[in-house]
Amino acid sequence: MKPANSASVSPGSIPNCEVLHPVDLSQVRQLHREVLSVEKAQRMAEFFSLLGDANRLRILSALAEQELCVCDLAAVVKMTESAVSHQLRTLRAMRLVNYRKQGRNVFYYLKDSHVLNLYREVAEHLDEPAD
Repeated sequence: MKPANSASVSPGSIPNCEVLHPVDLSQVRQLHREVLSVEKAQRMAEFFSLLGDANRLRILSALAEQELCVCDLAAVVKMTESAVSHQLRTLRAMRLVNYRKQGRNVFYYLKDSHVLNLYREVAEHLDEPAD
């Protein structure tokens, strides 16, 4: 929602309504139903904080291209196999990656299209020129 008069908003300030008016209760009730619950907001915050690690993002970027075993993944992201395994455990706990066994080998891949789409959307957003 735009402030009542956005022309008077100075850069860096927080816009406020200039004219006091009664709260639109019907609008507030409608939006209240749409706003994230505290519990879901907390889960999303944990999810996004998990993605705040550059090594995890590099692992996800490699897995966005193809499934890989730990040793190949470690070589691609230039980390130790132990460090990659640790990050993969964290990513599995948040249901971002999964694995399949083929004989004695274990191959990791992105859990589903939601994870792949999220990764691609953020990467695309960051590649956009600044306004």
